[in-house]
Amino acid sequence: MNRTRLLFFVVMSLVLAFAAPSLAVTKPKAKPTPAPAGNAAADPGPAKSLGSDGAWSAYFAQNKAGKVCYLVGQPAKTEPVAMKRKPVMAMVTHRTEDNVSNVVSFDEGYALNEDQDVVVEIGPEKFPLFARDDTAWARTSELDKMIVTALAKGKDVIVKGTPQKGHPTTDTYSLAGFSKALALIDKACDVKR
Repeated sequence: MNRTRLLFFVVMSLVLAFAAPSLAVTKPKAKPTPAPAGNAAADPGPAKSLGSDGAWSAYFAQNKAGKVCYLVGQPAKTEPVAMKRKPVMAMVTHRTEDNVSNVVSFDEGYALNEDQDVVVEIGPEKFPLFARDDTAWARTSELDKMIVTALAKGKDVIVKGTPQKGHPTTDTYSLAGFSKALALIDKACDVKR
């Protein structure tokens, strides 16, 4: 993984900690992680809702350095049901400051086994994502774009992860509303399809 992509992942973690007040309803309250000194771009300001459709919601935040536009989806079903997990969600993010778009991530709500890929299934297509902490990421921007294209055309997405301890999980997301949320963040961050 290149340094720019790793830096993006770190910045996105900070963005979620600071700029997603609407996620505070679904995420447990935690002490926010402070932004690195001298990096005002890490906090784009409060997120504003762009709208929701089905299980998918779109958000926008901006500061002098650029815009962050992202969508968040919740799974319709998680298995095993009895497993204790933090909130599970899928995200697609655009960030104008870093000139990146279509960054896909799946927050599994538990510490992932980083030696095993998280597998994302959309129809007949399967995409391997690498695990870092509790989140799965695509290895390249090209893979991100392929996944987003498949998500926009699909009916549902199945995400299979393996925890450090315990049984593997399967999360199923309905993609009804995904395309509308994607169009909202594309428009807000000037991303052309």
